Amino acid sequence: MRPRFVRAFAPALRNLQYVKRRMRPLAVVASVGFPLYYYVWKDLFPQPYENLTLRLIGSLLFVPILAFERWPAALKKLLPWYWYFATLYALPFFFTFMLLKNNGNEVWVESALIAAFVMVLLLDWLMLVLQFLVGISLAVIAYCLTTYPIVLGPNYFTHLAIFSFAVAIGAVANYDQDRIQIEQERAMLATAGSVAHELRTPLVAIRVGAAGLMRYLPALLDTYQLAQRSRLPVPKIRVAHLHSLQGVVGRIEQEALHSNAIIDMLLATARFTGGNMQNATTCSIVHCVEAALARFPFREGDRRRVICNLRPDFEFHGSEMLTVHVLFNLLKNAFRHMGSIEGAQISIRLESGQRANRLIFSDTGTGISPEVLPHIFTRFYTSTTATDDVTLGAGIGLAFCRDVMQAMGGAITCSSVKGEYTEFVLTFPAP
Repeated sequence: MRPRFVRAFAPALRNLQYVKRRMRPLAVVASVGFPLYYYVWKDLFPQPYENLTLRLIGSLLFVPILAFERWPAALKKLLPWYWYFATLYALPFFFTFMLLKNNGNEVWVESALIAAFVMVLLLDWLMLVLQFLVGISLAVIAYCLTTYPIVLGPNYFTHLAIFSFAVAIGAVANYDQDRIQIEQERAMLATAGSVAHELRTPLVAIRVGAAGLMRYLPALLDTYQLAQRSRLPVPKIRVAHLHSLQGVVGRIEQEALHSNAIIDMLLATARFTGGNMQNATTCSIVHCVEAALARFPFREGDRRRVICNLRPDFEFHGSEMLTVHVLFNLLKNAFRHMGSIEGAQISIRLESGQRANRLIFSDTGTGISPEVLPHIFTRFYTSTTATDDVTLGAGIGLAFCRDVMQAMGGAITCSSVKGEYTEFVLTFPAP
């Protein structure tokens, strides 16, 4: 129940990262505007009803938001909920209550419409609808508890119909989140292409230089040692440096290959945007895993940390190349989270079934925090604190894995315990 609840509100929580830059200015306007307009509607342009207490509550709710960056880390996690509570009070509840108390006069009808307009600008469609329904309901209840006689004439239902139409249109036409994602995808693709173009040329030069070193460096080292034994006047090189020179060519070539593989992974991840799998063929999962392990640019000693149980083999309808890149992303993330943890390993094993087959990919690294886990497959999601698990990522690798698996008719899920393990289950439909 809880994961489903969290997923339902994930877009609302994600939307907050785009509101944060406007949060402080909005809090200033609210903190000053609530008491200021008490004077406006009480003295300058008197209205039938005003309430300083309600306005001071609205003002005080936004004061902590002025310094939200200084909140303790534990309280910062509650900022989204506090923000939505403050806007619930300040917009739908307060303006509806004041509209009712002022007998639906023209000033408060216009004010309520402006509040609805601000809600459309600030909130995603789910929070917009929820705040509209909850805020109006609470305002009506508060009005009925504080008013006698209660007057809810047909005009109020006319206003409600107008406001409901405005909110419905705002919810349907709220394309801000889609626009943000499209622009992020375009920026990511442009960046990936630029990075690939700028890095491949120097990497080729590095590999050519490494090939030249590999050809001539052993002879130069032998010549140096011969000169040393013959007591010729050559500069002295420490023994440790000589040993390091003997392996430097291999390390240079390995790092160049690793960088090229990362570029290929970045391009494949950025260019694939989901949809139907084109040019799908029948693939062997064992062949995909072996190809991924053969092509992945392991650093020294890393290959021994991958334990495989590749029986029984199974076939699926999809793309071998994209499946290999899915495994690349999982390997890259696993090694990043394992770091230098002593004894940490990666396990890849297969399970076959009548309706679906599974690949289970697990590691005994640092694990993923419970608050981060529900969002890891969300494109462009990155955690907000420097100690979180996905801070080093761009938020596209696991989203790419999800899109590929869904395009093949399968799925990918993740379970993790912080500090113990992370396990991904890739489900492939039986052919």
